[in-house]
Amino acid sequence: MGVQGDSSSSSSSAASAQEENAVDNRTWGLKHKVEAIKELEQSSGIPARELGVTWKDLTVQVINSDAAIQENVLSQFNIPKKIQEGRQKPPLKTILDNSHGCVKPGEMLLVLGRPGSGCTTLLNLLANKREGYVAVNGDVHFGSMNAKEAHKYRGQIVMNNEEEVFFPTLTVGQTMDFATRLNIPYKIPDGVASPEEYRKENMDFLLEAMSIPHTKDTKVGNEYVRGVSGGERKRVSIIECMASRGSVFCWDNSTRGLDASTALEWAKCIRAMTDVMGLSTIVTLYQASNGIYDLFDKVLVLDYGKEIYYGPMKEARPFMESLGFECQEGANVADYLTGVTVPTERVIRSGFEKTFPRNADQLREVYQKSDIYPRMTAEYNYPTTEEAREKTKLFEEGVAVEKDKHLAKDSPYTVSFFQQVKACIARQYQIVLGDKPTFLIKQGSTLAQALIAGSLFYNAPDNSAGLFVKSGALFFSLLHNSLMSMSEVTDSFSGRPVLLKQKGMGFFHPAAFCIAQVAADIPVIILQVTVWSIVLYFMVALSMDAGAWFTYWVILIAATMCMTAFFRAIGAAFRTFDAASKVSGFMISALIMYNGYMIQKPKMHPWFGWIYWINPMAYSFDALLSNEFHDTIIPCVGVNLVPNGPGYADLDHQSCAGVGGAIQGENIVYGDNYLKSLSYSHSHVWRNFGIIWAWWVLFVGITIFATSKWRPLSEGGPSLLIPREKAKIVKAIQNNDEEKAGATSSGEETVYDKEASAGEAKDSDKDLVRNTSVFTWKNLTYTVKTPSGDRVLLDNVHGWVKPGMLGALMGSSGAGKTTLLDVLAQRKTDGTIKGSILVDGRPLPVSFQRSAGYCEQLDVHEPFSTVREALEFSALLRQPREIPREEKLKYVDTIIDLLELHDLADTLIGRVGAGLSVEQRKRVTIGVELVAKPSILIFLDEPTSGLDGQSAYNTVRFLRKLADVGQAVLVTIHQPSQQLFAQFDTLLLLAKGGKTVYFGEIGDNAQTVKDYFAKYDAPCPEETNPAEHMIDVVSGSLSKGKDWNQVWLESPEHQAMTEELDRIIDDAASKPPGTLDDGHEFAMPLLEQLKIVSMRNNISLFRNTDYINNKFALHIGSALFNGFSFWMIGDSISDLQMRLFTIFNFIFVAPGVIAQLQPLFIERRNIFEAREKKSKMYSWIAFVTGLVVSEIPYLCVCAVLYFACWYYTTGAPHASSRAGGTFFVMLMYEFVYTGIGQFIAAYAPNAIFATLANPLVIGILVSFCGVLVPYQQIQVFWRYWIYYLNPFNYLMGSMLVFNLWDKEIECRDQEFAVFNPPNGTTCAEYLEGYMMGMGRATNLINPSATEGCRVCQYTSGSDYLQTINLKSYGYGWRDAGIVCVFVASSYAMVYALMKLRTKTSKKAE
Repeated sequence: MGVQGDSSSSSSSAASAQEENAVDNRTWGLKHKVEAIKELEQSSGIPARELGVTWKDLTVQVINSDAAIQENVLSQFNIPKKIQEGRQKPPLKTILDNSHGCVKPGEMLLVLGRPGSGCTTLLNLLANKREGYVAVNGDVHFGSMNAKEAHKYRGQIVMNNEEEVFFPTLTVGQTMDFATRLNIPYKIPDGVASPEEYRKENMDFLLEAMSIPHTKDTKVGNEYVRGVSGGERKRVSIIECMASRGSVFCWDNSTRGLDASTALEWAKCIRAMTDVMGLSTIVTLYQASNGIYDLFDKVLVLDYGKEIYYGPMKEARPFMESLGFECQEGANVADYLTGVTVPTERVIRSGFEKTFPRNADQLREVYQKSDIYPRMTAEYNYPTTEEAREKTKLFEEGVAVEKDKHLAKDSPYTVSFFQQVKACIARQYQIVLGDKPTFLIKQGSTLAQALIAGSLFYNAPDNSAGLFVKSGALFFSLLHNSLMSMSEVTDSFSGRPVLLKQKGMGFFHPAAFCIAQVAADIPVIILQVTVWSIVLYFMVALSMDAGAWFTYWVILIAATMCMTAFFRAIGAAFRTFDAASKVSGFMISALIMYNGYMIQKPKMHPWFGWIYWINPMAYSFDALLSNEFHDTIIPCVGVNLVPNGPGYADLDHQSCAGVGGAIQGENIVYGDNYLKSLSYSHSHVWRNFGIIWAWWVLFVGITIFATSKWRPLSEGGPSLLIPREKAKIVKAIQNNDEEKAGATSSGEETVYDKEASAGEAKDSDKDLVRNTSVFTWKNLTYTVKTPSGDRVLLDNVHGWVKPGMLGALMGSSGAGKTTLLDVLAQRKTDGTIKGSILVDGRPLPVSFQRSAGYCEQLDVHEPFSTVREALEFSALLRQPREIPREEKLKYVDTIIDLLELHDLADTLIGRVGAGLSVEQRKRVTIGVELVAKPSILIFLDEPTSGLDGQSAYNTVRFLRKLADVGQAVLVTIHQPSQQLFAQFDTLLLLAKGGKTVYFGEIGDNAQTVKDYFAKYDAPCPEETNPAEHMIDVVSGSLSKGKDWNQVWLESPEHQAMTEELDRIIDDAASKPPGTLDDGHEFAMPLLEQLKIVSMRNNISLFRNTDYINNKFALHIGSALFNGFSFWMIGDSISDLQMRLFTIFNFIFVAPGVIAQLQPLFIERRNIFEAREKKSKMYSWIAFVTGLVVSEIPYLCVCAVLYFACWYYTTGAPHASSRAGGTFFVMLMYEFVYTGIGQFIAAYAPNAIFATLANPLVIGILVSFCGVLVPYQQIQVFWRYWIYYLNPFNYLMGSMLVFNLWDKEIECRDQEFAVFNPPNGTTCAEYLEGYMMGMGRATNLINPSATEGCRVCQYTSGSDYLQTINLKSYGYGWRDAGIVCVFVASSYAMVYALMKLRTKTSKKAE
């Protein structure tokens, strides 16, 4: 093998070796290490794993979703329209059309194409990932295996996706440790001491290969968790992919976010590994520099799925040039190849105007007639050759040698299942410990909740008054621990993409991951339950017996494990978070209602009774109660003893009343009889314990099954979403465009057309706003505090931007480019800034943040706005208040035309993948800043990263257009090609640590910069891109050991620059300022802001059907469930309890809705804080008001739905005064809990935190509302403040009064107290004193009897209500009024907490 690899690489290098050093530039510094590894493997007799990929006639189709309609809340019910549209079969769209090619071992293929051409699709198929496509025709061979046979080698055919997905709280070291641990071969090469040593060497080599050993102990991070920089994260995903030690590698845009020198290093590394190891490498890249392009053997160019060129890299450019397409001097060849089909890009050589191929079809035709085509197709018999068969056989042997002997023949994994589980468990603990805040919040809230619950049920008495309290405490133990497990649903979705990626690379079996999760649960849950049990059990004074405590503890552990597994199974079983949260919210309410506390077992309705038997919580509750009351004797006291009070002390003539299991005529109850009346028994305890574990096994099984069925969400290509109400407009625009296109489809644009369009462009340029202010910064230093001391991120930076100037800000990854922009644009909220930032030589005006545009790197937009709405929103809020509305909207049209967004103007922005593409979103981001008419300057942070060459060029060309009109623009930029670099006027170049290396003119064709570096002996070679060369010089391989910052400070250029800067400042300060400051912080008055912001929020909720439908479904579902579970409640004593609970159940509509409302609130808040607050679009008051107002109509509908589905099914009073009162309170409650959910979200740092804070807040409110523990029994410490500050208390109070006041009570037979009066008196005479005193409320049925007096505890509902502190009917309306006060106060809290969160930006000192 070694010989063959060398010969192929030497022949390809010979062709391009113009000079000796070309070869040196192509070889990678660590190539010798790869060769050493290879030789070791060969000498140890490990077969080489070489495959090669061949494909022909490959055609792929997906459902065409160019434009999907986004329904809104009303239009979704338009059934006829839906039926009519549903009849049409969805059209199929071909995303790959007859593709073909062959990559042998040791070859590298570069796939080029614009976004949407099908490059990723081709890579997916070549990596044998076929899910999500409707039809795949044609054949793909790996070596001599077909795609089906190759499926079991998925760990050897690896793809690196464009998105990086990681667990953000793990460090780079831990992430790589995991990847290498799962890829240790069974047979290790000779001379390596142990598998562990082999793994360590491998890991260190990989970290060194991408030069990131310094990040080993840094978290990987993501958008929200601080970690390594974006470029470093990309490199981690690259080496994680390499750790799989595969044979076929597909790299999808793997240089995104890397600076030019790192990208080239990566390409050299891949080249070296391909040559030495005989890999087959297929790469797709955007903006590939010529240095990278030259490393490949073959090139394949796609244009919307059609293969317009496939052949040797050397011949691609000559082939296109021979057709008449001109490649300009110094251009990136890769960008030139993708540009030949774009009319605005291509440059036609003179003499070819009439003959050049106009479009992809013509180009493909020409290519197929060329002499390259037959030479290429000759390779397609490779899979049937002897060589391929031989190599495939060796490959299979090589994989078998590496595989652990315990694994099945066709298993795609490397290490044994036991090792997989071990690695996953270790990682699971690292995840838990890496995210300490969440872990501490969970444990802290358990402790707090236990103390609160303990004090709520404090010291429950051992008599009949304590029965209800103790049951409450046991119920609460189950409830809290189950609610804590609900966060599993959220976790399931956050870790899913990582698992899918690693499963695809053949790292581990999904079951290993599930088992690891369970193993990681055990200590956490034991800790949680132990803390809870020790606190709660002894505060409530449950039965003081060691056996009983341990039984309680072990049952709680089992129940918590079971519920955790249950919610995890729900998370795993659903594809979307929305669906899972719907189901989990509904499940929790069903499980709570049917666990035997709210509705006792004998009282359950037959139509829902079966829920009890499939409810793990019911088995736990049965076991806990039986454990507590077994073998106890419970004396009756208080209202449960009839008669009692002064003069009635004779136990023979008293009886228990209203206690289950009491024997009439006795004044004590036996614990076991009480249990029996609930159909529980002590013999059930250990039986139930077993049943709980059986459920647990089932749920873990479901989780494993569902997890192994997970598929990545399908790739349907990007689709545009059109809101239903705009569908007609979009249709009209499309038809209009088609007519125009039809007219000029010949592709020959006449000279006249060109002039006309140029004229139009000039007109629109007239409307653009011009800048007149000069912006300068001097001696700018920025330091932040880190655990290891102060860190300087910017070090004495100077510079300026004048009107009409386009400035580039460059430097390697992590040099502080974004930091500088943030500081200049006043976007930093921490750290210290020293130095001066001036506009026109004066300090920054109040309106600065508003009058400077800033486009951030991440495109943060409201997903449910259309493009036009987003631009109008910005224009209306940020242009000065003097300008009339019509004029602002007219300016929006100007910008839409300028950015060429008119086709997209009425489509939703959406999220990436469902909505606009990355490049379209970038244009919207720029548009949002432009329509604000920024009067000082525009900042852009990396507007070109992640775009292909064409889009990047268009973006920069457009910025140039702005500068020419007189805007001042400052841009940070990565990897600019020579053409891009030529568009800029000035350059500020930074080195690591924010030190300046150069500031000044770039010069024509970058001459000035080249001269400066040549002067200090770092001349730029002829064909090299000056932009890449500079970064190499300053931070990369060519730095010659110089401190370039020092060189700059000592240079005459620096001297001249400082003098010029002072001159500019003095000059500007002496003239009147170019921009007038109107003195307002915001452009619009607050009232206008409120109107515009609320309007936008209303529209976006109106279109957010998922969210609204979820809300409606939750209300209808819980109301029907509640209503039918408590169907037509009777009027006996125990039915009073049922009434109390059906109303209590209404409270529990809140947690489900809140859990869904908070992520939405936080997403909106992130948009506001990331962009809109910083550019002073509108104030936080308008933000909160908009969110509050937009919810109101839907909450009213929700209240009506709940009331209609629930009120009458329970047999509540029909009088309109009662029903109306109840409805009013229910409506108010909708606002109360929405306010509560929003104020938790307003202050929570992220959605996970909010989910953990909810149970605590709601738990406390539910505990003290007088249901779980009646008012008289609440501890004095709580009774006089929290009870009265609790909205749920008033909600319950008013609803109970409207429901029960004056309702007559009729006891059932077993509810009467039956006893004999002494010495033959009648019952009435004996009870006379009692009925006047303690027994005022009782009802004596047979006054004239002389034996067997039958006494009922209450006469009417009012008597019962007085025992729970509701003294008269007036309390109903009093409480209703107080609920309204709580509505106001909970919304006031939203404002207060949002204000607390809002930090001011730092100014330069």
